[in-house]
Amino acid sequence: MRSALAVLTACLVAVSTSPTEAKPRTSQEARAQPIVIGTSYTLESTHLAEARQINVWTPSTHGADGRRFKVLYVLDGGLAQDFQHVAGLGQLGDLSWTFEPLIVVGVETRDRRSDLTQPPTDPRFRTAFPSAGGADAFRRFLAEEVIPFVEARHPASDHRALAGESLAGLFVVDTLLNAPELFDDYFAISPSLWWDDQRLARAAGERLRQGDFARRRLWLAIADEGGTMQEGVDRLRRAIEATPGGPALSYVDRSSTETHATIYHGALLEGLRAFYGTPYEGGSETPWYMSADGVPPEPND
Repeated sequence: MRSALAVLTACLVAVSTSPTEAKPRTSQEARAQPIVIGTSYTLESTHLAEARQINVWTPSTHGADGRRFKVLYVLDGGLAQDFQHVAGLGQLGDLSWTFEPLIVVGVETRDRRSDLTQPPTDPRFRTAFPSAGGADAFRRFLAEEVIPFVEARHPASDHRALAGESLAGLFVVDTLLNAPELFDDYFAISPSLWWDDQRLARAAGERLRQGDFARRRLWLAIADEGGTMQEGVDRLRRAIEATPGGPALSYVDRSSTETHATIYHGALLEGLRAFYGTPYEGGSETPWYMSADGVPPEPND
């Protein structure tokens, strides 16, 4: 009897410690999977003679009822740049209904001093920034390659906006003054209007008198940079305010609360709510917060 019990005990121990038996999960074990925010493309550019990353986030109602959305093009929009936090703003609008759903398109920059600036005329800038001056080529890249690429693949309306901060904000203002027809709305956050001894800001009055800015809007925000940054912004403001028929200007001074490193996210959110958050007031168009058949959405808890 004793030997039989010993054999049975040995068998039970062997079964309980079998390597093929699944181990119970501990509280620290979980299945992992990557979080995907949007779609990333690699676009070969003729104008830039190289490939660039284009990142796209679309609203949750994407393609559900044939609706088309305004598109926000974000400069410095690579995955390691500003795309993901601005896509988060797009999702916030999608969830909160505080502004209408937008398609967010991030456009990668490489050498920002080349992509985002005009050739400097001041010899000090030519010496200090030898790669500068590629803004016109980058703008052609946007106009002739990026925008057609996005509009052919996503439910984009013909209403476009451009956003950028610092040197990208300089490019936003440059595009508004020199190619205003390319976008409807412009978000320039702490734009580097000090560039080339404030050349763009100094020329703003003449450009505004020559261009057509009907139905164009500029959201202009500044942090605590002061100095020639603030001087350039003030020059631009005075030029817009003094020019009949110029773009509609919204100016936000955050010099007492934000730095150059902290202003972008909050100031852009404020601008999106200001430009795209107006409640529907009647008329023939379907409000953005309803489906095409006029049915309001379910609340987002």
